[in-house]
Amino acid sequence: MDLAALRAEQLQRAANVVRQDDFDVLPPRFIAGADVGFEQEGDITRAALVVLEYPSLQLVEHRIARIATTMPYIPGFLSFREVPALLAAWQQLTHQPDLLFVDGHGIAHPRRLGVAAHFGSLVDVPTIGVAKKRLCGRFTELDAEPGSRQPLMDKGEQIGWVWRSKARCNPLFVSTGHRVSMDSALNWVEKCTAGYRLPEPTRWADAVASGHPAFLRWQNAR
Repeated sequence: MDLAALRAEQLQRAANVVRQDDFDVLPPRFIAGADVGFEQEGDITRAALVVLEYPSLQLVEHRIARIATTMPYIPGFLSFREVPALLAAWQQLTHQPDLLFVDGHGIAHPRRLGVAAHFGSLVDVPTIGVAKKRLCGRFTELDAEPGSRQPLMDKGEQIGWVWRSKARCNPLFVSTGHRVSMDSALNWVEKCTAGYRLPEPTRWADAVASGHPAFLRWQNAR
């Protein structure tokens, strides 16, 4: 594995990420959520994509792609491992999303290319990274109440927001993925959060991927 070449590719792709708002449709009609996991001890990469109608946030489409994992786990280069399955699932969609939430980091990455930035720039759709854990950067401790936020800073620049979506839950790390400004990223995550820790697009993507009872009930009701 030529990490120097991958690092150079990351820096090149990161330079092409658009950090300002560049929406084709506002408000978006369809918002997608993406979640990636691994099966069979990492040999299979599973990507789940859902599409929700906005503003109802009702699930209208879901797709799962399973492909052979193409590279090992290497910290800092996870997007190269996850993107092939995301692309396979994306190609199955019949609804074209106007906005995409990815369970992972956008520019809140040491080389500013987490999976949300990598995948969002590949499919060229406004994209937001919503991660559960910090990868890099520093922030001031949040207050306990929901809605508390602090900028995530690294090397003198803001790379994301740390946002408490729900009381007694760990905060989320929200960042620009592609074609969404930092402030708009947090604004849209707030608009799409409905009482759970995760915003609805990535919450549903996780539910589809894991066969969560809420998703099974939705399937049975159709």
